[in-house]
Amino acid sequence: MTYQPPVQDLMFCIEHLSHWDQVSKLDKYADFDLTDMEAVLDGYARFCAEQIAPMSYEWDNSGAKFDNGKVKLPQAHKDAYAQFVDMGWQSIAHPAEFGGMGLPRCVGAASVEVLNAADMSFGLCPLLTDGAIEALMLTGSDEQKATYLENLISGRWSGTMNLTEPQAGSDLGRVATKATNRGDGTYGITGTKIYITYGAHDLTENIIHLVLARTPDAPAGPKGLSLFIVPQKMVNADGSLGAENTVNCGSIEHKLGVRASPTAVLNYADATGFLIGEENRGLEYMFIMMNAARFAVGVQGISTADRAYQRALAYARDRVQSRPVNGSSKDAAPIIEHPDVRRMLLRMRALSEGGRALAATTAGLLDIAHETHDKNALMLAEFMVPLIKGFCTERAVEVASLGVQIHGGMGFIEETGAAQHYRDARILPIYEGTTAIQANDLLGRKVMRDTGETARQFAAQIAATEAALAAGDATAQAIGAALASARRSFEAALDYMIEHSRSDIDAAFAGSVPFLMLTGTLAAGWQLGKSALAAQTALSAGRNVPFMTQKLATALFYAQHILPECAAEEARIIHGASSLLAAAFPE
Repeated sequence: MTYQPPVQDLMFCIEHLSHWDQVSKLDKYADFDLTDMEAVLDGYARFCAEQIAPMSYEWDNSGAKFDNGKVKLPQAHKDAYAQFVDMGWQSIAHPAEFGGMGLPRCVGAASVEVLNAADMSFGLCPLLTDGAIEALMLTGSDEQKATYLENLISGRWSGTMNLTEPQAGSDLGRVATKATNRGDGTYGITGTKIYITYGAHDLTENIIHLVLARTPDAPAGPKGLSLFIVPQKMVNADGSLGAENTVNCGSIEHKLGVRASPTAVLNYADATGFLIGEENRGLEYMFIMMNAARFAVGVQGISTADRAYQRALAYARDRVQSRPVNGSSKDAAPIIEHPDVRRMLLRMRALSEGGRALAATTAGLLDIAHETHDKNALMLAEFMVPLIKGFCTERAVEVASLGVQIHGGMGFIEETGAAQHYRDARILPIYEGTTAIQANDLLGRKVMRDTGETARQFAAQIAATEAALAAGDATAQAIGAALASARRSFEAALDYMIEHSRSDIDAAFAGSVPFLMLTGTLAAGWQLGKSALAAQTALSAGRNVPFMTQKLATALFYAQHILPECAAEEARIIHGASSLLAAAFPE
């Protein structure tokens, strides 16, 4: 099955959902128009479809290899990465002053989707490098930017994020890696980090590790962490590479999925590190990289869902099985003609496109917030990030599972490729903080910090979209009515959460994941409602009729089949805490 990057839908989302009317007016992007961005995405999509996607199954089978302390990837993987660097694809959304193309974040998000749909194992290396670039851009010194950014943005060097330790998973206050000030501008870094994606490999000339560690006199807990640059190879004053640093790979993990992405155990033995910013502010700095990675992992969920959908759709068109239930034929028919297969395919498509729309609008808000310091845009973007990470990755697992189901028994056989998407998708709700951590972030940091004000602004914007839909035809009105019902479920759940966060915090957080899923379901439905408005405008002018008709059909399906699930989540939140908290687990 050939991967077909959804460039048309990506451009639809950029034009109609990414706040392009505002983003295009930012000085930073004044030289770009939609035609420029489509040209870049077209070229990038061809590269991913022709050079990466055909190798995904082979790379998954061969995987990363560990031998005598060294990690090696398949030669075809190395060749493809070399082409990726030569063509400048790492640089798409990074600043021109350091060699990047300088395109908007919505184009960056689209490129992340296409690459990771082609092969998520391959895409993880550029994804982590993007996060390192973001962290250095915002917190690094001028000297550090000059030393590292150009080679990271070119892709000649890669970046990692080193948080987790054997005794400290998501509880970063337990990080024990030590950083000793040597008095010469460097620190000696000693400790062990685990689950480090692309922590060791043979794709790039150098690997730049961003490492959380604790100085000897630092306060206990998360407030005592500092962030350090620890290059795998030292960088000389003239920019050339020097000696190997004392960072050694102890092993790589044997994993359920993303097998061609090495997940390393790294041992730091008095390795030379360089402090980023100030001591004891490391977690604050690392969250910049982590939030960028959380957004990107959510986009990986969208990409995996779309690839699973494309594979299932192709199979459903080809697989002949059983006569139609309506008696229209005495012979067996392609399974796409059977109602429940259509239900599963439409659910896969609607969830994929809803996630894509959500990513596009959030990327636009992030650009507006960063370039104009618009506080409302920033608050709403930050509200959306845990939705993209939590909702889109959980839905990716569901969509990949539906893909296996549509294949039937063949889906359980590795050779069809459907199982790979399911295996790859399963890590996504865990990467960069589990779904519960995203839900706690949404509730604790994004809703409670302003007593629900941002959440109510979010609901008010949805209500405005409902009003626009109510003025349309019968299809638009049906979408608007479903959106309104889902919004009311959200508002009822929000009131419950705010009330119980003051009086019974356990009851509030017992419903945190249902609240995230309710909010994510609503947010994606909102963006599909806006898509429907744009599609109807285009249809009334006779533009791109087949595509716009499908956009409208997807939005209506989402409204009638997925938005009603918000009411169930509301019930779980408001009525489910007591049974959850009272239940016992006897030994």
